[in-house]
Amino acid sequence: MKAVTSPPPDPADPTPTPPGPAEVDVVLPCLDEADALPWVLERVPPGWRALVVDNGSTDGSPEIARALGATVVRESRRGFGAACHAGLLAATADIVCFCDCDASLDPSLLVPFVREVRDGDADLVLGRRRPQGRGAWPAHARAGNFALARMLRRRTGLRLHDLGPLRAARRAPLVGLGLTDRRSGYPLQMVVRAADAGWRVTEHDVPYLPRSGASKVTGTWRGTWQAVRDMSRVLAEPPAHDGPARRPLTAPPGGNTP
Repeated sequence: MKAVTSPPPDPADPTPTPPGPAEVDVVLPCLDEADALPWVLERVPPGWRALVVDNGSTDGSPEIARALGATVVRESRRGFGAACHAGLLAATADIVCFCDCDASLDPSLLVPFVREVRDGDADLVLGRRRPQGRGAWPAHARAGNFALARMLRRRTGLRLHDLGPLRAARRAPLVGLGLTDRRSGYPLQMVVRAADAGWRVTEHDVPYLPRSGASKVTGTWRGTWQAVRDMSRVLAEPPAHDGPARRPLTAPPGGNTP
């Protein structure tokens, strides 16, 4: 991963210029991802800060991440949502991205997502996973995702196909959503509450690679359907915001929103 750099100091000025803030913070929830971390961190775009949120690793992941230039945040409470939210609260950049830390998704794919948010064309941008190669997305995990996408459409009207972890939005509004789920329902709750608040939500195709190691959530049928149950509870929540009427979802040119 390339470190954030600052302009060279002026030789006439004895006080060196401190490094500026990161342009974007990338939250990377991590639980025993030592093998994947080098691949993931080297693909974080220059000028962006990697926030690796360690969720109780025992394989040396925090030390590896720190040695590769990432900022390590520790979250003792187990759960995907707990790790993601700890990263969000630790972020300081205007725009925050989320990406899995298992080498299934390339953080550099977030560049156009950030541009879309920064230009005001969307409030929340999601990656629609397109599996590349055998084993990239097991059938049971794909079936669970399909069911959740249908339930999300009925609940919010958003015609999304995936609830993938690759996403970008502005930090302050994200914090303002008041997300409370700390398990598998966190990504869905973010989308549901964004929709209730009238956010413009878009999705883009992204390649989805076979992950490094076994999934902690969707590696088995049992794990998948536990995640579905977590998310079903999120969908049953009443609207948390009385925001403006939802604006129409606008598909990107050549995009995949019907």
